[in-house]
Amino acid sequence: MVLILDHCLNHENSNGVPESLEIKRKPFEMEAKPLNDVYNFSSGSSHFESVLQVFNEFRVRRLFTDVILAVQGCEFHCHRAILSANSSYFLAMFCNDHKESREKKVEIKDIQPDGMEVFLQYVYTSHARITTKNVRFVFETANLFQNATLRDACAKFLEEQLDPCNCLGFQRFADAHSLKQLASRFRTFALANFPDVVQHEEFLELHKDEVEEYFASDELSTGREEMVFEAVMRWVYHDVEYRKPMLKDLLQHVRLPLLHPNYFVQTVEGDKLIQNAPECYQLLHEARRYHVLGNEMMSPRTRPRRSTGFSEVIVVVGGCERMGGFNLPYTECYDPVTGEWTSLSKHPEYTKSEYAVCALRNDIIVSGGRINSSFVWMYNSQLNVWIRVASLNKGRWRHKMTVLLGKVYVVGGFDGQCYLNNVEVYDSFSNRWTEVAPMKEAVSSPAVTSCAGKLFVIGGESDENNCSNKVQCYNSETDSWELKAFVPFSKANISAVSLNQLIYVCGGLTNSIYCYDPPQDHWIHVGHTFSRRESCGISVCNGKIYILGGWGENGEASNGVVCFDPASGIITLTEALPRPMSYHGCVTIHRFREKQYKP
Repeated sequence: MVLILDHCLNHENSNGVPESLEIKRKPFEMEAKPLNDVYNFSSGSSHFESVLQVFNEFRVRRLFTDVILAVQGCEFHCHRAILSANSSYFLAMFCNDHKESREKKVEIKDIQPDGMEVFLQYVYTSHARITTKNVRFVFETANLFQNATLRDACAKFLEEQLDPCNCLGFQRFADAHSLKQLASRFRTFALANFPDVVQHEEFLELHKDEVEEYFASDELSTGREEMVFEAVMRWVYHDVEYRKPMLKDLLQHVRLPLLHPNYFVQTVEGDKLIQNAPECYQLLHEARRYHVLGNEMMSPRTRPRRSTGFSEVIVVVGGCERMGGFNLPYTECYDPVTGEWTSLSKHPEYTKSEYAVCALRNDIIVSGGRINSSFVWMYNSQLNVWIRVASLNKGRWRHKMTVLLGKVYVVGGFDGQCYLNNVEVYDSFSNRWTEVAPMKEAVSSPAVTSCAGKLFVIGGESDENNCSNKVQCYNSETDSWELKAFVPFSKANISAVSLNQLIYVCGGLTNSIYCYDPPQDHWIHVGHTFSRRESCGISVCNGKIYILGGWGENGEASNGVVCFDPASGIITLTEALPRPMSYHGCVTIHRFREKQYKP
């Protein structure tokens, strides 16, 4: 394009205008604006919706349909292309030369017509009407046809409808379709609301293995174990003739030892069905023993459920931070489930060291200590206070204590001059210590525990230069000692616990864990810890063995905590001690948590 501009001249033109003011036009080129010959237009989602709407009208009017889906006698006229676009199930059916790809009518099994109708409604309109009546049918259909979007919408709807009256049925439904995550959420809901769940009809219709799974769970929410017993009996009495042979299997998941003694005597032992079930007597006997012996009687049924507010915790008493160093004043408890440490009332005589510690029922006894102390203290776990009780007849340190048949035994040790074979027993009801038959060999720093109704003293120092490999066994009925199979090592500063009628021993600057079977009188090696240590604490909590602290090979105290699971043989490191320590006492008791438990 060309424009003309005039130059200005200094003379007038024919109109009388000075030529100097008149514009002279000069030609120049202007860039032409390019023409846009492409326009990208989109009507958005409205187009897709209108197309789907038309196809749905085609389906309803049976226009251009090329396949009939037959579901339990109901026929659905559809378009193969639409089905394949929304389902990998149909894509594989119609595109892989299956016989269905050539057939006009295809029969679909294992779904309901109601579910098929809603599925097609969703496929052709992107909308689905899911209700409490059809949700399971729609879920099964969407799951079969591998439409994750509709299936997940059904799962979300199910979660929103969760209620104590339907959660068990929902869980069974999820399990049947291998929906592990969904089934887990339904199960968690049922456990958290179990007192309400057991009041509904669904609970009574559960199979035996299903109710067992609930009753066995530590996560079952109940303010009191009595509710669990009542639920078991309600389920059994619902179909008593068929279910009474299952009574023992169900009662073994009830924490009968933790029932209130009055309730146990009046309601449990007074039940006619239980009275006529001799196979349940052993469970009743276990509960009676626990009411007398307390934590000395340990089994899966003596562990409180978390929802009751009580936990099995390990209490660590005193100890030393280093050889010849400062005696620690702390009494602290450890909850292995939460990994939390909580401070308790300090031991009044924490300035002493090398004392012995054990648990009596749900309290803690501490005796002796350097140098030659005869003092004995009891920690009342309910009041969180220490109480002075009757003193030992003979002061000592480097001794050990254990509980046998409800009485506390103090074994061996050192009195500043010689190693002791002396043994004293404490009766808490009379608050008195008496001597019993002495050991066959005097030892200090042995491992001591009770198991299978007898007391075992394992290893220890027999003099300043030698360690014993003897196992000395005490029978309280005959007040006598006998020797058992030798330990595979000769060590002092070792520790022992009993679990499931077996004795486990560690320490002595070894990294080994040994197991002794009293009935077989046989030792085996069962595992390795992560480091060599001695004078470590050891305790059983929640069915596992915990090894805490101890001296290492370099003479330094450790803050490591090792967990050994005898059932699996797995050994792991867990939450560390608050500080390195050794020569400390470790026991397990039940303790009420101040914080409310949430499953």
